[in-house]
Amino acid sequence: MSKLTSMLQSCSDASALRQGHQVHAQFIIHGLYDLGILGTRILGMYVLCRSFIDAQNMFFRLELRYPSPWNWMIRGFTMMGWFKFALLFYFKMLGCGVSPDKYTFPYVIKACGNLSALNLGRLIHEEIFLMGFEMDIFVGSSLIKFYADNDSIDDARQLFDKLPVKDCVLWNVMLNGYVRNGDLEKALGLFRKMRFTEIKPNSITFAGVLSVCASEMMLEYGTQLHGLAISCGLDLDSPVANTLLAMYSKCRCLYEARKLFDMMPRTDLVTWNGMIAGYVQNGFLVEAWDLFREMLSSGFRPDSITFASFLPSVSDVAGLRQGKEIHGYIVRNGVHMDAFLKNALIDIYFKCREIEMACKIFEGTKTIDVVICTAMISGFVLHGMNTDALEIFRWLLGAQMRPTPVTLASVLPAFASLAYLRLGKELHGYILKQGHEEKCYVGCALTDLYAKCGRLDLAHHVFRKMPIRDAVAWNSMISSCSQNGKPEEAINLFREMGLKGTNYDCVTLSAALSACSNLPALHYGKEIHGFMMKGSLRSDLFAESALIDMYGKCGDLSFARRVFDSMEWKNEVSWNSIIAAYGTHGRVKDALNLFHGMLEKGIQPDHITFLAIISACGHAGLVDEGFNYFRSMTENYGITARMEHYACMVDLFGRAGRLNEALNIIKSMPFDPDAGIWGALLGASRNYGNVELAEMASKHLFELDPENSGYYILLANVHADAGQWNSVLKVRTLMKERGVQKLPGCSWIEINSISHMFVAADRNHPQSAEIYLLLKNLLLELRKSGYVPQPYLPVHPQNTHV
Repeated sequence: MSKLTSMLQSCSDASALRQGHQVHAQFIIHGLYDLGILGTRILGMYVLCRSFIDAQNMFFRLELRYPSPWNWMIRGFTMMGWFKFALLFYFKMLGCGVSPDKYTFPYVIKACGNLSALNLGRLIHEEIFLMGFEMDIFVGSSLIKFYADNDSIDDARQLFDKLPVKDCVLWNVMLNGYVRNGDLEKALGLFRKMRFTEIKPNSITFAGVLSVCASEMMLEYGTQLHGLAISCGLDLDSPVANTLLAMYSKCRCLYEARKLFDMMPRTDLVTWNGMIAGYVQNGFLVEAWDLFREMLSSGFRPDSITFASFLPSVSDVAGLRQGKEIHGYIVRNGVHMDAFLKNALIDIYFKCREIEMACKIFEGTKTIDVVICTAMISGFVLHGMNTDALEIFRWLLGAQMRPTPVTLASVLPAFASLAYLRLGKELHGYILKQGHEEKCYVGCALTDLYAKCGRLDLAHHVFRKMPIRDAVAWNSMISSCSQNGKPEEAINLFREMGLKGTNYDCVTLSAALSACSNLPALHYGKEIHGFMMKGSLRSDLFAESALIDMYGKCGDLSFARRVFDSMEWKNEVSWNSIIAAYGTHGRVKDALNLFHGMLEKGIQPDHITFLAIISACGHAGLVDEGFNYFRSMTENYGITARMEHYACMVDLFGRAGRLNEALNIIKSMPFDPDAGIWGALLGASRNYGNVELAEMASKHLFELDPENSGYYILLANVHADAGQWNSVLKVRTLMKERGVQKLPGCSWIEINSISHMFVAADRNHPQSAEIYLLLKNLLLELRKSGYVPQPYLPVHPQNTHV
């Protein structure tokens, strides 16, 4: 009897099912078989061996007055992932008048958790409390895990604090619950509290806390934990070592990561993937490929995570071939295409301008989740396909998927680009309800949305309410102020950022230098230049390119060239900046020479390069040359012309008086022209007195941008030049009816490192009396020299004195 019982206990997995059948038969043959405790043990054996047909047959032959048979069936359904059946059996058990015990509830709670049935779980918790099982270590642990996994971390903590006895597993459940819910400070606080108890942390504990150090790049604290793990003898356990590897990689300590990797007595696929990902994330692509080959030679077969780690390194057209080779290897070798790998493939195809291929992967995905939808939204936004991005977002909502904070931050730029302020506000309301506004990257996307929709006041409001503002948040706000005609506010924010202790990066300096360009404030720009020379950003490509742009726009072309010539390494951004600077100053020959020098250096031009060249040709009246460069851009370099290129071409032909060709350019566009296109045509029509074209252009402009007073004034001037005073009166009346106010133009001048701003007839300057007296004297001297002032507008006949 005892021998058969021990044999029965050893049957605990599918491989032992045959032996289990034999033991069951022996019990029957020897007449030892009963339908009580022994029958329940046989039922449990069939459940553990995953033979549910045998378990079902056995269950219905037992006396079902006791909870044990029911518990085994509920456990079996949960093991198989049949969570609804597990709950149905639980309620059937209650319906049969059988009272559950403490062994029933852990699996019932687990079933609720896997079905995300939070309300049902709370009801069962109430029953557990009434039956007095809440303080049981196993029942309590299952409840804590249930709440932690279902975004109810506060309920989990409340129950955790009530439990009188807590083992290491329970501490780990609570700690990992905080990590999963993003409450990293509380996770660290809980670990510190654990250290003051008698419970010793195990490898799972260290892995959880080290993951916080990795995500927050807490190198010093992570190093201390490494030392503690060594003292506990857990530093080379696989979960701890792998998390340490990730922590050192994310903190850019590749030497320590590789040293740990080489010390590990056993490496698994997770270890190899972690080290490869570390090399890729830190830009060591050659080392990553070498390690990949070493991994293959060691007998490890790469999985989806291996390739998902590699693919982010493929980020431009030049790397497209490499990306396709990886994709081919994945298909040929049958690597499982999980959501993360498909997400990575979609991402690289978008970055490499292979939009059609990215869409094919998306359309060929049978199970689409929020991660893949987010990748598609980001890709469409990257290429200005904002309407497509919104379509994916609407589909996501229609499919009852819950957008993540990353999804929301990805789709907000689409609303911003389309100036959908009302819809953007609705999405902001959803973000507030879900509690996502505290995420820094979501706040940044919201400030950008409001700024691009002309509501800088709301952008400031969102920015000031953000609980944590990182460099990205400051950069976004500084750029928004600079781009919305508030350069002084941008510079003030730049100073405030430094006073708050947030470190500047290359984007910060570029945004601040852009504000100096828009002010213009050469003095501030030189101060930032000096700051760069003293710090680690003195040789940053993008910051130096912004310096070139600033000096060019502030009129100091010689300094712009000095910065360019002193750069150790130049990319297309640097060349674009200096070409644009020379083009803006009318030195087209120098701009073209630089363009050809750029080609000789093997640097491929992009759409911004050609925009600068075509604009320079337009300012110099080189119409045919500008048109040739436009054709070369599309035909020779395969760069698709954008809206701004067509605007430049309209301006190019318009400045030369070739208005019909300008109109033909507009008609040939593959998309609807925007206000910039029609504005360029209206300006050219005014210069050459073409009333018909001016009327046509203004009709479109009044629909696209009805609040812009400049277009009304331009049209009125065209009619005035033609002596059509009734039409002038109609335009002025239309402005009054629509409530359009003419905004005065501003001029800046910098004297003794101070910028002064003026508008027409301005009396606000403290030295306005002296300024106007000097202007009056200058006009008198000019008239003595024969100058005759020309009115900007023709004089109305009623105002002409005979």
